[in-house]
Amino acid sequence: MLKLEAHKVAISKFLRIAVVAIFLLAGAHAQDSQYGPKDSLFSLPWCADENWEQHDQCRQGDIDAWRKDLLNWRDQTRDRVGYDAALYLRAEGLWAQSSFMQAQMMVEDRYFYDPVTGKYTVDRYLNDLEKRFGGIDSVLIWPSYPNIGIDNRNQFDLLRAMPGGVSGVRAMVQQFHRRGVHVLFPYNPWDRGTRPEGLPDGEAIAELMKTVDADGIFGDTMDGMAQSFFQASEKVGHPLVFEPEGFPSSAEMLKYNTMNWGYWRFPFTPLVSEGKLIEPRHMTNISDRWNRSKTEDLQFAFFNGVGVMTWENLWGIWNGMSPRDGESVRRVAAVERAAAPFLVSQDWEPLTPTVQFGVFASAWPLKEETVITLVNRNEYDLTGPEIELPAKPGLHYFDLWHGIELTPVRKGNTVTLSFDIEAHGYGALIVTPELKDAALKSLMEQSKNWAAVPLKSLSDTWKPLDQKIVEITKVPASSTEPKGMVKVPAGTFEFRVVGTEIEGFNWEGLDVQYPWEDSPRRHHAHTVAMDSFWIDKYPVTNAEFKQFLDATHYHPKDDANFLKDWKDGSYPVGWEKKPVTWVSLEDARAYAAWAGKRLPHEWEWQYAAQGTDGREYPWGGGWNAAAVPAPHQGREWTPPDAVDSHPLGASPFGVMDMVGNVWQWTDEYLDDHTRTAILRGGSLFQPQGSKWYFPQAYKNAEHSKYLLMSPSKDRAGTVGFRCVMDTQE
Repeated sequence: MLKLEAHKVAISKFLRIAVVAIFLLAGAHAQDSQYGPKDSLFSLPWCADENWEQHDQCRQGDIDAWRKDLLNWRDQTRDRVGYDAALYLRAEGLWAQSSFMQAQMMVEDRYFYDPVTGKYTVDRYLNDLEKRFGGIDSVLIWPSYPNIGIDNRNQFDLLRAMPGGVSGVRAMVQQFHRRGVHVLFPYNPWDRGTRPEGLPDGEAIAELMKTVDADGIFGDTMDGMAQSFFQASEKVGHPLVFEPEGFPSSAEMLKYNTMNWGYWRFPFTPLVSEGKLIEPRHMTNISDRWNRSKTEDLQFAFFNGVGVMTWENLWGIWNGMSPRDGESVRRVAAVERAAAPFLVSQDWEPLTPTVQFGVFASAWPLKEETVITLVNRNEYDLTGPEIELPAKPGLHYFDLWHGIELTPVRKGNTVTLSFDIEAHGYGALIVTPELKDAALKSLMEQSKNWAAVPLKSLSDTWKPLDQKIVEITKVPASSTEPKGMVKVPAGTFEFRVVGTEIEGFNWEGLDVQYPWEDSPRRHHAHTVAMDSFWIDKYPVTNAEFKQFLDATHYHPKDDANFLKDWKDGSYPVGWEKKPVTWVSLEDARAYAAWAGKRLPHEWEWQYAAQGTDGREYPWGGGWNAAAVPAPHQGREWTPPDAVDSHPLGASPFGVMDMVGNVWQWTDEYLDDHTRTAILRGGSLFQPQGSKWYFPQAYKNAEHSKYLLMSPSKDRAGTVGFRCVMDTQE
């Protein structure tokens, strides 16, 4: 039986070799390749495949044939599209070729902006990243999704609404530049349901990027950014780097899309980047944001000489790096930055032969020197001989990962180098007549210190951030019925609610963490013993808010967008019964304090809307279009209805206008990186054409999470509020 199995394996191996040879011969006359590409990645030769029965290590002949096949494909591809690398030579875009670590940063991240002082805190943000994982090379600043669609402000309006407006944003960008970090902003091509900008998007964003002095544009959801965007940036005299989310759909687009994100797959054997093969100066930043481990990303990036998205704040959901991942990023980035001139080598040799199974290497020749990056894909440490290289006189071999010079062992025409690579770890070498480069010398000193702390000694445990609810201060109770309020009786309430977040699956860390929960999550269920309370029958109106202003002369310190639809200190004629909007959470709290009231906890709001029978909507079960305002699905703004326009929408306690007119402020939550408000009730504005707009929450058991940055940006044309007051019962 054993002999028969061995015979079958031999036949199978022969057939595979024959098939490969046939494809290689065909490859001399066609653009097709035996090895790919598939989803912008080339596979390695069969001998490097972990599923091959014999797990053979590749011989030089195997590798040479594989490389010849890939280079033949590359050359034909370049010829077919008339490839031109001119943009990769322009000084203003050279930074992209060494942008190995890019962070996507939500503008609502608390390390980035302080609403108390009203100042951007760029140094605090960058210092935190440097402390935890060595810092970043570029940052993608994200001001739109997931809040976009709360009203009809478009993606450009939301950038302009950042604190300080465009001049404030420009000053903030300059703070990043002073720290050597390049700045990109996103373009959302799906934004077709909000306010029209009035000129083509390419022209609009090119002009805006010039105004704020940004360095590049990220093409959200795009498989390549059109040449018109590049031409628009040229026209305004502010050339930009373009980074689509997907790999460009044609090789021709690589000429002006000099970066991209990579949504890669991660088999045991590292795959080869199509973009890097066609143009070694092209930068891919691997994006694997929902993965709680960065090992796969980093190993494939290191093998390909490309970068990684160090993205932790995922739309207000924290996926922070573990200590092991953070230290891995620090060391991988340090090697790549020091070796950056090598990693754009036109003579890149992926799959330099290694000695031990599961170790994969890439060689990056540059003149008389060669850098080699290695990854150990095994679950165990390796020691001893790791790589064989051609023997050449006068060369020295330095271990860049451990900071030591290696002693080669010569055998015939090759030398063998021995060193350690820990499980799921990394290695880096430089072969040189003399180590002169200052950056590499500095790396050697750093690496020597790092080597004393193996990566495996650091924790790789992931955990969500704790959230805390912001306390709502009690107000004096009232024994008599306050004007305009409805009494909600005491009772036992089954509080069940689900977050409407578009992304995040059912992650621990998603949505919010109620005081009775030990972590944030999307689905919530809790029995609440409710005290009785008074609640405003209607949302606070323009007329009522005007009384507050007249009595207190209240004016917020951060006043951008405050009462944006008023003029000369008052609301438009006929708007007295419409709910006040363009008020921040802080504005609403100020009104409530003046009125001797407070904002409701979310469960109080839901109890007042739902009662004890678990009804789907305030009026009962089943949708009733007559109980709510008609949805507005156009791109231009329309004001909300008067609060008493839809009596059929009354809750079981007689509370009105709870659904479908304006969103209503309730609770605020904090974690170390994000402030969030829970909005209830939905609004009449429903932008069309994309699933990415802020989700509605008409049902009693739904809420939406609104990320907070500053009062100026938080205010919206669809967000109002109502108040509550405690009873003496």
